[in-house]
Amino acid sequence: MASAQETATHQLISVRPDAELDQVVEILERDGAVIVEDFTDAAALAGLRADLEPGLEAAAYSESGYDGQKTKRLSSLFRHSTHMSAVVTHPLYLGSARRLLQQPTHMWIGKVRMEVTPSIQISFTQAIRIDPGQGRQPLHRDDAMHLWRHPGPPCRLQLMLAITDFTSANGATLVVPGSHHWDDERAPAYAEAVPAVMPAGSALLWQGGVYHGGGANTTDSSRQSLSVALDLGNLRQEENQYLAVPRETVQTLSEEVQRLLGWDRCPPGLGQVETQDPHLLLERTQQELASKPRGANPLT
Repeated sequence: MASAQETATHQLISVRPDAELDQVVEILERDGAVIVEDFTDAAALAGLRADLEPGLEAAAYSESGYDGQKTKRLSSLFRHSTHMSAVVTHPLYLGSARRLLQQPTHMWIGKVRMEVTPSIQISFTQAIRIDPGQGRQPLHRDDAMHLWRHPGPPCRLQLMLAITDFTSANGATLVVPGSHHWDDERAPAYAEAVPAVMPAGSALLWQGGVYHGGGANTTDSSRQSLSVALDLGNLRQEENQYLAVPRETVQTLSEEVQRLLGWDRCPPGLGQVETQDPHLLLERTQQELASKPRGANPLT
C-alpha cells in the first residue's frame, strides 16, 4: 500500500461547505491542505471586510522582507470584529482541528494509568493585505514557531479566509501539498508550490507542518484575507490573546469561544489560576477563586 506521502497530490482539492468531516480530515491527513468553498456567506464576509478595512488601511508596511514590505497586517481580530466567532467555530475548521490535534495520550500517577486529551486554543489571528508590487514570501512552516519536529503528529491547523478573490497573479497563498510528511532536512522550492486559487468567501485549511507562503501580487489591486491558527492547548499562544482581546470583549463571546481564546485549563492542569479553571475568572475575582474548594487534580 502506498504511504500518505506517496499518495499526496500536487494539487489542492476543494470541497463544499456541506462536505463530510471525515472526508476533510482524510484530505488534511494526506495532502496537508484543503480548500473549503463558500466557507462564509456574503453578509458575514461584508461584515468582516467593513470591520477590518479601517485597521488595515491605518497599518504601516513592514520593514521585514519576510512579513512583506508591500503587505499590511492587523492582529487582535477578536477585538476588531464581532464576526470572528463564526469563522473559528465553523464545523469543518473546528471539527478538523479537534480530530487532528486532540489525540489522547497517557501518563502514570503512581500505579494509576491516566489517559489525558489536550485542549486546543486560538493561537494567532491576523488580517493580511498584499498590495501591488509585493513579491513572494519565503516558503515556511508555521509550526516552526514552536520548534516542532517532523514527521510527527500535528500541533496546529491554520485557516486563511479569502476576503477578496485569490488568483495566481494577485498573491494567492502558495502551498506545497504533502510537505507535512517531509523531515526537517528537506528544504522547499517554489517549483513544488501551487497557488490556493479561490473566490472570496472560500477558505484554505492547512496543517502547521505544510510549507507555504504568500504569493507575489503582480496586479494593480490588493489581495485581502484573514488567518487564524488553532494550536494544542499545552503550547504557548503565538499571539497573547489575554492581552490582545479585552476582558470586556471576551465576556460578550460564547463559552466555547472564550475557552478557545485560552480562558480554559488544558488537561491535566495547564493554565490554572489558584488551581482552578481560569474560565471562572470571567465571573469571579481571584480572591474568590483562592477561597473556593480545590478541585481534584493529582498533578497539583
